Amino acid sequence: MTQLVRAAADVADLAEALIACPSVTPATGMVFDCLEEMLSPLGFAVHRFVTGTAPDGPVENLLAVRHGPEGSRHFSFAGHVDVVPPGDGWTSGPFAPQRRGTPETGELIYGRGAVDMKGSIAAMVAALRDIPVEAGTISLIITGDEEGAATYGTVALIDYMRVEGIAPDLILVGEPTSVHRLGDMIKVGRRGSVNMWIEVEGSQGHVAYPHLADNPITKLVACLAELKGIVLDTGTDWFQASNLEVTDVSCGNPATNVIPAKAAARISIRFNDLHTGHSLTEMVTGIAARHGASVRSVISGEAFLTPPGDFSAMVVDAIRAETGIDTEISTSGGTSDARFLKALAPVIEFGLCNATMHKRDEAVAIADLEALVRIYARITRAALAG
Repeated sequence: MTQLVRAAADVADLAEALIACPSVTPATGMVFDCLEEMLSPLGFAVHRFVTGTAPDGPVENLLAVRHGPEGSRHFSFAGHVDVVPPGDGWTSGPFAPQRRGTPETGELIYGRGAVDMKGSIAAMVAALRDIPVEAGTISLIITGDEEGAATYGTVALIDYMRVEGIAPDLILVGEPTSVHRLGDMIKVGRRGSVNMWIEVEGSQGHVAYPHLADNPITKLVACLAELKGIVLDTGTDWFQASNLEVTDVSCGNPATNVIPAKAAARISIRFNDLHTGHSLTEMVTGIAARHGASVRSVISGEAFLTPPGDFSAMVVDAIRAETGIDTEISTSGGTSDARFLKALAPVIEFGLCNATMHKRDEAVAIADLEALVRIYARITRAALAG
């Protein structure tokens, strides 16, 4: 593998080398060895560390830095090498990358992580080969825990960077943001996410004697109905409306003639920057209390926005120069590690087409990989030039 990785001038070869390393989240070991072998010959100092314990760990993380002249600007790429489980039904091995197609129809590389997001990481490495040291400081912030709990991943990398005094000016995350064509969408923000578990205690009894029992389901249904009746907001200039969804209801009662003693539900709220996870937790807790319910909340991430400006213009201009298309600036979709990285510097997400991510037979067009290399190189030069 070492000879292939170091000698490869082709981004497709780099992508295949990464895909060939099984790295179901949380990832450690081989895939990081592979990435380090790509970066070290380019002059990057690579720091790797493993942290955390089961069930969310252990997780390996990697920070690679190539320092430019003193006082120069610092541009970071960020991403993850862990992947979701491949599942069954693949037409080729999920970790045995295979090229299919012809020069006329276009070749694709099939394998888990092709677009989410080993292909983007390969493009980052290939793009940096032609950026001279004199241009400025460049780093790669790579975790093995984005597709999982994200407990010991990017958060741990941020803590390490703060201790070491490593502070990027701008960060580009290589998530697969493109929809129909490479470069048709970038993300300048994401909604926040909070999950809450609502529980109501009652009193068990016979259904024929309801006056001798206290049915918790009745209270829970009333609580959920009130919550679903709330209009959190109608959206903002850059965000769609926040939404609250009931994702589970249970009481675990196998008997048809028994009023249960307990009922529970789970809700999930995706929210824009008009709210915080804490403010929403307080709102739900207050409503639940009126119905005799308790609430436990887990905030997965807060909403964030990198207001469109110079940074987004760099990305849009680079995409237009290589593809000729006009890019949509969006905040749609789920969460990503950008929700943590925003604490370090302005962050934007841009990467490959997302049509096959998390699906069997995940695939990336080699032409897209090659175009992404050129786009990433343009962005890097512009970001370092300021």
